[in-house]
Amino acid sequence: MRKADRSAIQRTPVDKFGNPLCALTVHAHPDDEASKGAPTFARYAELGVRTVLVCCTGGEEGDVNNPALKEPGMPFHGLDAAAQKKLLTEMRPKELEKSVEVIGFSKLHMLGYRDSGMAESESNSNPECFHMADIDEATERLVKIIRAEKPQVIVTYSDDQRGYLHPDHLKVHDVSVLAFARAGDSTWYKNAGPVWQPLKMYYSVWSRTRFTAVHEAMLRLRGSSPFDEKWFDRPNHDHRITTKMNVGQYFWARSGSLKAHATQVDDNEPFWFGLSDEELAAAYPFEDWILAAHHIDGYSPTVSGLETDLFEGVRA
Repeated sequence: MRKADRSAIQRTPVDKFGNPLCALTVHAHPDDEASKGAPTFARYAELGVRTVLVCCTGGEEGDVNNPALKEPGMPFHGLDAAAQKKLLTEMRPKELEKSVEVIGFSKLHMLGYRDSGMAESESNSNPECFHMADIDEATERLVKIIRAEKPQVIVTYSDDQRGYLHPDHLKVHDVSVLAFARAGDSTWYKNAGPVWQPLKMYYSVWSRTRFTAVHEAMLRLRGSSPFDEKWFDRPNHDHRITTKMNVGQYFWARSGSLKAHATQVDDNEPFWFGLSDEELAAAYPFEDWILAAHHIDGYSPTVSGLETDLFEGVRA
């Protein structure tokens, strides 16, 4: 399994003020970092950019989604539901550590909340879960990390999540937007460290163009596709995309980090692994992003209308 390699780095890239470049991404659960942005952050890691992952929950309400782990001789074989849940809770942090190593993140921060589970589930009302967390308290926790790590770029979830209304994903967006606004404001959270203003905030997005390209490649190469009509009924955000990163050479980070989450990902599942890294890169070698806000005077995207670098307008 390939991992991000920093050995060839000659110097640390900096912003216009001489500060080391840093990108921080906020996710809800262990494994979300694998499916959203792993190639982009692996690329930046190899270029010497400091990359930081904030995971808001421990994923305690996940299920064992890999049937191979329930077969004879495997960890979950013969365990009742309570024993499975206990073992799963013990394994998920270790899987996250493996994923972080594959992608090459410089630092992992756990925000410290419990997985909320799906909407209206019993776990959704647990006082320790992220969904129930006081919004200002949760924002202060994230602001403290931002002020310590000093990222110029924040990556988080979109303001439109109609395709997947998990309470923790909704909360990630709400907390991230507030933290982006308050981290540089000295009137907020006086005990959270010296102020630091991130310069750009991005939303992750799975584009319709990507779905279509992968769907067509699956039909052509495999004869079937896991992308049925429900995927194409999701809201189309392609018109909002501002940034297109060519990361086809880094899809090993996506596949490697997904496989690190063995309890959550079946490596025989066509949705994740129906195409090889090379086939996926040939079909659609990009990750897409939406520039949601920035604090760069006079900045506007490139003439083409699409950025190719999250640090555009920031680099020295």
